[in-house]
Amino acid sequence: MMIRLATIQFTPVHRDREANLEAIEKLIAPVEADIIVLPELCTSGYFFVSREELAPLAEAPGGVACRFFQRLAGEKGAIIVAGMPEVADGRFYNSVFVFRANLQEPLIYRKAHLFYKERFVFEPGDTVFPVIRDERLDISIGIMLCYDWRFPEVSRVLALGGAELIACPSNLVTDAWRKVMPARAIENKLYVAVANRCGTETVGDETLLFKGCSALYDPWGEPVSLAGAEGDAVLLVEIDPRPCRDKSFNEFNDIFADRRPELYGAICKR
Repeated sequence: MMIRLATIQFTPVHRDREANLEAIEKLIAPVEADIIVLPELCTSGYFFVSREELAPLAEAPGGVACRFFQRLAGEKGAIIVAGMPEVADGRFYNSVFVFRANLQEPLIYRKAHLFYKERFVFEPGDTVFPVIRDERLDISIGIMLCYDWRFPEVSRVLALGGAELIACPSNLVTDAWRKVMPARAIENKLYVAVANRCGTETVGDETLLFKGCSALYDPWGEPVSLAGAEGDAVLLVEIDPRPCRDKSFNEFNDIFADRRPELYGAICKR
């Protein structure tokens, strides 16, 4: 079964949730897709240095943005993966919410690896790395969030959990990921969808430039679709998860069967 995957590049307005939700709806209204992946913190913008300015934008299940995305998931019959600030028990998390038409409560993943000044406003994530199985689409989707890409353990855990697609909402400000994301795809033989944002945000005398270039990489590390460095974009492609289930690459070698986990924790120092 071929699956229609939309990877969305979007430029949020800093601290304006209503404007961002309106822009997102216009952007994806014409999109017919089974899975829609949006960037990190797409409802709020990224650059926060105090919890006080973040607080009005943070969501719990049932909040304004949650109701918005749940409605869109129902109308489109799609899985929607969106990065948003979350509040829970008075704590703030940089989170991914996954909305499905047949479920009212979103799955939530909280970012494990905080980048740069995120540590001043967000708590380190305390959730496991999720793999979502969708029987209707016959696909398993793993979730990681931006800076998680730096840690190969994350994508490997998701792949070992059965992921055939890794959805990675992002707000990337470096360039190294363009080399590493294809590696995450080929080393695990799965698709990687990077939904990045573009534009700039300035707080005080510091400006962050977001690099755009959202991408979908196939199980062999090749780019299937790429966005430009600037401007909103929708990368709409069809993917087939079935080749991801065979981890062999010749008649003798299989990247999972050949693993030697009993040796990986041992270090010999001489």
